[in-house]
Order: sequence, then C-alpha cells, then structure tokens
Amino acid sequence: MNALPDWWEWMKLLSVYQEHWIYYYFRLVLSDGKYLITPQHLLIFNYVKNRYPLVIIAGDVGTGKTELSETIGSRVAREGKLEITLFPMSLSTRGSGLVGEMTKLISSAFQYIEREAGKIAKTKDGAYKSGVIMLIDEADALAQSREDGQMHHEDRAGVNALIRGVDLLNRRQLPVAVIMCTNRIKAIDPAIKRRASELFLFERPDKDERTAILKPALQEICFNEKQIMQIIDMTGALEGRDYGFTYSDITHRLFNALVMSAYPNDPIKFEKTISIVQEIKPTPPFQGG
Repeated sequence: MNALPDWWEWMKLLSVYQEHWIYYYFRLVLSDGKYLITPQHLLIFNYVKNRYPLVIIAGDVGTGKTELSETIGSRVAREGKLEITLFPMSLSTRGSGLVGEMTKLISSAFQYIEREAGKIAKTKDGAYKSGVIMLIDEADALAQSREDGQMHHEDRAGVNALIRGVDLLNRRQLPVAVIMCTNRIKAIDPAIKRRASELFLFERPDKDERTAILKPALQEICFNEKQIMQIIDMTGALEGRDYGFTYSDITHRLFNALVMSAYPNDPIKFEKTISIVQEIKPTPPFQGG
C-alpha cells in the first residue's frame, strides 16, 4: 500500500501548530499542487486545485493573527526559495462614502493584484517562481454580513465587490493567497466564509503555551521552577477573571514592564515581577466576535 502524500501529514499539523499548516497551504498555492500528484491521487488533486485562494484567520485580540499573516510569506520565501510579495489592503479602501467609491476601490485592488500575479513566470515543471499574499486586516470592516438589515447600500455593494474579487482570483488560478484577519468572525458575510478554503481560530495561550513563552525568558534571569510556575499561573484565568493574558500582553506589555523596572542597572527581581503581573490588566476579550 502506497503512503499518502506529505500533504495529509501537513493537515494533521493544524491541530498542533497552525503556522505549519498555513505555511504549507501557501506552498500548495504557489506550486499549483503539482508535488501532490501521484497516479492514485489525481481526483483529490483536482478538488484541491479548484479551492478558493482564501484563508480567514479569526480570533481574540492579541493572539498573533496579523503578525503571522504579515510574516508567513518570509518562511515560504526562505524554505521554498521563492520571492513573495505582501500587499496589505488598507481600510482606506472603504473610501469617503461617495456612491460607488468603495466598490471601485475594492475592485481596483483586486485588479491590481491580478495584473501583478499575472506577470509571474513558471519553472520548467510548471511551478511558479514567486507569489503574492494579499492581506485584508480587520476584514469585518469590508466583509460585513449583508444579512444585517441596517447595512448601508454602499457597504453591501462593497461586499459584493470583495466576493467578485475573490472569484476572479479563483478563476485565474494565479499564485495568490488572500488572508483575511478578523476579531469578529460572526460579522463576516456567509458568502465570504463559504469561499474560505481554511478558517483558523486563534485563541489566548493556554498554560502549556504560556509556559513556552515565559519559561525560557524567566530562566535566563535565574528564576527557579517554582517562581516561574507561579507567574505562569498568574497570567492565566483567575477567580473573578475568566480570561488570561494574550500573547501580546505577555510579549509586549509584561516583558517591557519587567525590563523598565530594572532600568538602568538593577536586576529583574521576582518580588517586583509578581507586583507587575498583578498590576497589568489583561486585554479584555473582544465582545460580539
């Protein structure tokens, strides 16, 4: 019995570490899936090849959605020896409210991506030499559900233009991956969600994940195991607070506060660290997500 292609193993990684699967998804887009082909898997390949080039990354604030989206192309470029270009779509694409402006701006953005990706050459074996990632951050501002009865006509037309843009890239089968990031997955239009080949949900770090972030850093400043575990527990959910620190609460706020507490010449002390952790209020979960 022949082994399944590596792609199936990559799918399993989604439950362990989402970045790996997102990485291989984009490698799949750029290679046009050709490395998956074996005679017994052509039917599977045809389904995969016709997927929409859209990924939605949703989840709580401060969980790394935008950071991963902005940097995943670097890993693809390094390991695939490819040139990757990131095109972030600005919220200014909504325009100033003039009739037809939002639709025109969104359509123009997709047409520009289509033209740029259409210039990309292929290797002798048919794989693309480079690729494009189109990032739509705060996607709920552009892709709000048309089921909302209070939705303005211009916003509704903008969502239609967004759908047409994704459909355009899908028809052309270009080396483009569209990433949408949102804190409010429930607000995204159902037609957009239906077109997403993958929907990744990012959550706040659990105890194991907080340990992976905090333990190496605190070991470097000579905290012992008991002290480290106390800090790890304090950054999780507590009595009277059913949510813990986000990744950015730890890496941007806590670590910064620890360094500043010791500036310029003092060591980072355990007692002061406990006090700082108690003072920092973790970012509240996004309501209405």
